[in-house]
Amino acid sequence: MNKLIGREYENKELDRCMKNTDSQLIVVYGRRRIGKTYLITNYFNNSFCFSLTGIYNQPAHIQLFNFISEYNERTGSDLEPAKNWMEAFLLLKKYIGSLPENEKQVVFFDEMPWMDTLRSDFLPAFEWFWNSWGSKRKNLIFIVCGSATSWMVDNIDNNKGGLFNRFTCRLYLKPFTLCETEQYLESKGIFWSRMTIAECYMIMGGIPFYLNMLDSSLNFHENIDKLFFRKQQGLWDEFKHLYQTLFKNNDLYIRIVEALSTKRNGMTRTEIIEQTGIPSNGTLSKAIKDLEYSGFVRSFTTFGKNKNNLVYQLADYYTAFYYHFIHNNPGIDEHYWSNSLENQKIKAWSGLTFEQVCMDHLPQIKKKLGISGILSSVSTWNRIADEEGPGAQIDLIIDRKDKIINLCEIKFANDEYIITKDYDMKLRSKVETFRRSTKTKNMLHPTMITTYGVKQNKYSSYILRQVVLDDLFSAII
Repeated sequence: MNKLIGREYENKELDRCMKNTDSQLIVVYGRRRIGKTYLITNYFNNSFCFSLTGIYNQPAHIQLFNFISEYNERTGSDLEPAKNWMEAFLLLKKYIGSLPENEKQVVFFDEMPWMDTLRSDFLPAFEWFWNSWGSKRKNLIFIVCGSATSWMVDNIDNNKGGLFNRFTCRLYLKPFTLCETEQYLESKGIFWSRMTIAECYMIMGGIPFYLNMLDSSLNFHENIDKLFFRKQQGLWDEFKHLYQTLFKNNDLYIRIVEALSTKRNGMTRTEIIEQTGIPSNGTLSKAIKDLEYSGFVRSFTTFGKNKNNLVYQLADYYTAFYYHFIHNNPGIDEHYWSNSLENQKIKAWSGLTFEQVCMDHLPQIKKKLGISGILSSVSTWNRIADEEGPGAQIDLIIDRKDKIINLCEIKFANDEYIITKDYDMKLRSKVETFRRSTKTKNMLHPTMITTYGVKQNKYSSYILRQVVLDDLFSAII
């Protein structure tokens, strides 16, 4: 087995399943390009008694031909394609039953959602196979995997029929953290500063497939130009394939993420409806939930409000970058990124995206603040100016059970952040506005999260706690 970067929890869970004396149904899901197939094939060293990969956008007879081809190769048979999935699973049952019972038999169905085509009856056949036979075996490890996370959740996790509560292990793969990204790049011979890695993360996120495309012979800016701005290269047309392969009605999903890309701080459901023109119905609700399941959108609350006032934010770095710099930019310079280092548009984007990086590294922030073991909730806060007081916004609020609230200001800068007299007054006013508006009795700790820290001067003492970029690279066990 090759050395894997990260995925310690997933490996421990797979170890647990392999040691179990009962049959195991393992569900693996997560965003496309996240490394699901790599994890499974690497862990098992590609040693499966049977493996099958669904084919995108192909009808049942093609999927069944794919099945019988694998079956014939494994068994040395020369059978014609099965007429339906029930017949296919009967063949699989017969084949696995002929294998040694004193050895673990591992079956891997990759991209299972693509097998479940219209009127194919794939899922009922799989339910029958598992419930009537597979679940009763003592040596069967059956792994199902899919990038269409919403399908996996709806049909496996939340199955109300024959697969209800049948899976024995569920693995949801998340993107790499900054720490894991650094380790991964170094394994590829790429040794960049942490600032550069953070900038790379703000474009690609911790998606292994994207990171693997980086060229160690090029600098960071040359890599971005090559992958994103050179036509017919790298990730130039990734957006189209990404959403088409994940969502059947992909136009609806694209309208939602496009709307969210225009307001990086997030939108309420009402604002999404107003921006997109999509009716407020179950179709919209399902689309938003599907995007959340797939890791493209996150939801959160504003301080003092309940879950009925959720704010939805575009969480996928690649999608946000695409809409900011590639979409509707025909004929853009192939060296755009290298030639735009001082571009104000990039600076504004960097500031907003660094806030998202911080939101994705809350465990690291809490570790630095020494509050990892303290129960806390996370939110944002925004007040519109009116006759009762000024407007104010707080990037990140950590409301702790010990009656302390960290009010976090997030700043992306190329050097130590300098708190000026004006900013000091603005910050103090913001904190007092928050205290009055929320009527909180808790202690408020002004906290700065910056790339290189706050420069010490006569205005910096108001900041009680600090978190810097290096802290975000901390490993969380």
